[in-house]
Order: sequence, then C-alpha cells, then structure tokens
Amino acid sequence: MKTFMQKKEDINRNWYIIDASEDFLGRVATKAATILRGKHKPTYTPHVDCGDYVIIINASKAKLSGNKLKDKKYYNHSGYPGGLRERDASTMLSRYPEEMVERAVKGMLPHNRLGRAMGKKLFVYKDENHKQEAQKPVKMEI
Repeated sequence: MKTFMQKKEDINRNWYIIDASEDFLGRVATKAATILRGKHKPTYTPHVDCGDYVIIINASKAKLSGNKLKDKKYYNHSGYPGGLRERDASTMLSRYPEEMVERAVKGMLPHNRLGRAMGKKLFVYKDENHKQEAQKPVKMEI
C-alpha cells in the first residue's frame, strides 16, 4: 500500500469561525493552529498547506488563566539600540487584542515559508463583526 500524499491542486478548503470568548486563549489558539495546518483532515500531509481558513471573533474577550494578565510580557524590538518595547498581557488585551491572538496562533505554526502561508488564512476580529459572511463560515465548537 502506498502512502497518500496530498497535492496542492486537490485541496478543498472550508471556512470556520471560532469564538474566543468561550474559552481560554491557549485553547482557542491550539484549535485554530490545528485547523490552519490541516491536521483535522484525514488527508493531512506535513509538507503541503492543506489547512482551512479560520476566523476568530471576540478577541477582546479572550481569557487568560492565573496571573498572566500582569505577569506575561510581549516584546518588540525596532532593530535600533534601546529599541526594546515591553507590554504586559492586560495592555495587549485592552489595546491590541487582534495582535495578541495572532501571536498565540502563529507561534504554534511552523516557522518557515509554509507556516507563513498558513498564517495568511487566519483572520482575527476584536468583536463579533467580520467581513467573511460571503464565504458562509461554519461555527467551530472548542
């Protein structure tokens, strides 16, 4: 019996919605990363981007457990001396909720060209309104 290998011409992509207000940020991110990679499909192939599109809504209502709101830090560096910027999770959740969820999901994808292609299929919105009604996305339960 030969091993099945998915071809990128034969991929059938679906659209899924995940509500971030229903569960913790890490649970939402792992579910989204699994769908983006295509691991939920029986035709999963590691070297092909065979995943589906994911829309995450209510990013501003994401929950963090423990003391993560004040202890967890997010870092950015401009590339210049003294250009390190540090923000805690409560600041990120109040000002930049989309970026916080995107960082959590993209950190669980491969860090190469394939992972960047998978990351382009992720859409994050801070409230319930999104622009992809025409694609008829399916609500995904966590």
